[in-house]
Amino acid sequence: MLIQHRLLAGLLYVGALVSPASSLAAGLTIESWRVDDKVLWEEVLIPAFQRKHPGLAVKFAPTAPTEYDAGLQQRLSAGTAGDLITCRPFDASLNLYKKGLLERLDGQGRAQLDDFPASAKLAWQTDDGRETYCMPIASVIHGFFYSKKIFAELNLQPPSTEAEFFRLLEVVKSQGKYTPLALGLADQWETHQVIFNGMGPAYWQGEAGRKALISGKKKLTDAEFETVWTLMARLRTYLSKSASTQTNADSQSLFGLGRAAVYPAGSWDIGPIRAQSLDFGAFPPPVPKAGGVCHISDHSDIGIGINPRSKNKEDAYKLLTWMASQEFADLYTNKVTGFFSLSNHLVPVLDPVAKQMMDWRKSCASTIRLNAQILNRGRPTLEADFWAVHSQVLAGKLSPAEAAAKMQASLNHSAK
Repeated sequence: MLIQHRLLAGLLYVGALVSPASSLAAGLTIESWRVDDKVLWEEVLIPAFQRKHPGLAVKFAPTAPTEYDAGLQQRLSAGTAGDLITCRPFDASLNLYKKGLLERLDGQGRAQLDDFPASAKLAWQTDDGRETYCMPIASVIHGFFYSKKIFAELNLQPPSTEAEFFRLLEVVKSQGKYTPLALGLADQWETHQVIFNGMGPAYWQGEAGRKALISGKKKLTDAEFETVWTLMARLRTYLSKSASTQTNADSQSLFGLGRAAVYPAGSWDIGPIRAQSLDFGAFPPPVPKAGGVCHISDHSDIGIGINPRSKNKEDAYKLLTWMASQEFADLYTNKVTGFFSLSNHLVPVLDPVAKQMMDWRKSCASTIRLNAQILNRGRPTLEADFWAVHSQVLAGKLSPAEAAAKMQASLNHSAK
């Protein structure tokens, strides 16, 4: 009997030692594809959160972007995924939700989503808008960077219209010292996400054209879409001689080293260009004619959700609540330069180029990438076809009319 009491006491003592440590070790784990954010989370965001919730351990566990989607679904299905899930916009996350792999966040008396406008939640809702499964974090904005040194040397000003844009490219080309446009065709995605989706909304009238395409009231062969491929074909003469093999990294380097006047970019490029010590500014996509409405692609990029099988769900909601706060919006916007908070909080943006781009929201109509919602369904995806077609137009291998017909055929096929 004495031995049994001693054994029980020993087990209780060991349990007292082990339990707190085990609980702390478990903590919360965040799944993400944002490998570049690891230091930010570990050195800035997690410590800030823990000042509000001392003792609550948080681990940021990113996966390489190319491996994230498949690996995450496997882990969620197997019950081994983290507690919080960084969400890609639209179908990638919607498909997880439909399989029961993401928690529904609205309709539960919780207030995390109250600090976000309806437009911000669109990327993480069901098609009918009735269910929300991820909380918005940040968007990215498309535009053009320009070298202040080259513009001053050639007496150029940032353009506001299509005519002014091509006039300045022509000046740079005729001068012969610099590449007018730092745009490569090797990676293909830039031609779609930055050029087509950046310049195009001013021609198809942003959200009106996007929604008309979804409803079937408009086709990609209509003039407002084909005109954008015509515009893209005109850009060919202003690319570098090695554009066909030029990657996005090459374009960044070409511009960052001061050898190109204009770089079509996304706000996510601010940090890499800033690291090259170049003095640069930004201008929004030009309008077709003077007096036209400016449109920007203000694309919802990243959200956060909860694993419905998390064993630490209440703690996960604590972190989610903090991520909806003013403090998080300030930290994320200014530490992940070029990723703009989607919350209603007023955020002072410190980087001057990031501030320029965020301020476009005040004077330009905002839209998202043309095929991001609904249209990208089917295999092969419309996105993949867009990449190939745009690059062929810029390489002179496909006419604008051929591009429009090819993409409408692709859209018809994906809709079946």
